[in-house]
Amino acid sequence: MSANTSKVAIVTGASRGIGAAVAERLAHDGFTVVINYAGDAASAEALAGKIEAAGGRAVTAQADVADPAAVRRLFDAAETAFGGVDVLVNNAGVMQLAPLAGTDDELFDRTIAINLKGSFNAMREAGKRMRDGGRIINFSTSIVGTLLPTYGVYAATKAGVEAMTHIMAKELRGRSITVNAVAPGPTATDLFLKGKTPELIDQLAKVAPLERLGQPEDIANVVSFLASPEGGWVNGQVLRANGGMV
Repeated sequence: MSANTSKVAIVTGASRGIGAAVAERLAHDGFTVVINYAGDAASAEALAGKIEAAGGRAVTAQADVADPAAVRRLFDAAETAFGGVDVLVNNAGVMQLAPLAGTDDELFDRTIAINLKGSFNAMREAGKRMRDGGRIINFSTSIVGTLLPTYGVYAATKAGVEAMTHIMAKELRGRSITVNAVAPGPTATDLFLKGKTPELIDQLAKVAPLERLGQPEDIANVVSFLASPEGGWVNGQVLRANGGMV
């Protein structure tokens, strides 16, 4: 795409892991990508450099998605630099596991603030400001299906994101904007692999009938489809990308 026709995609939490893979894939697809990060500026800048070196267009933008004013500034920056926003990928999230009875207020409030309120903050801005024909792609988790112990608060935030996904798809009637969510299963990112023994990783890899962990690129492929013209008839859905585990 030439610079003046390139569509613009904001990817939250894009400095590493699945978010980074999504940003790289959307840049490859021809989008100008706004790489949002909360704290890891170095990784975000390195990713932008990698995308630019491959012939893509990318800029970095710091914003804590839990802060509504910061999210407004994120959209402001994209509009000022590129004229508007066509795709939002709501990828930023945190996960800290604990049984419900052992969850302290700080863990609960932080998970809600980033995963649920953060997704809402970005959805709200997109609903007001996204160009017609755009795409909102939220992130859920296959844990909403497996409902494993210790994932209670995390799963609750993502179930909330799924509910908002279905409802916002209906609310944006008449603007040709689709709203969907992607729900990954176990995916081989640093965040997932950290602190797990090789035996546990191998055990988790065998859960899906395809007998492997997901790769960040597997999830990026699904986002790429939803962001593309080919994904235009999919709306108000949650796509579980997990190799068939649930």
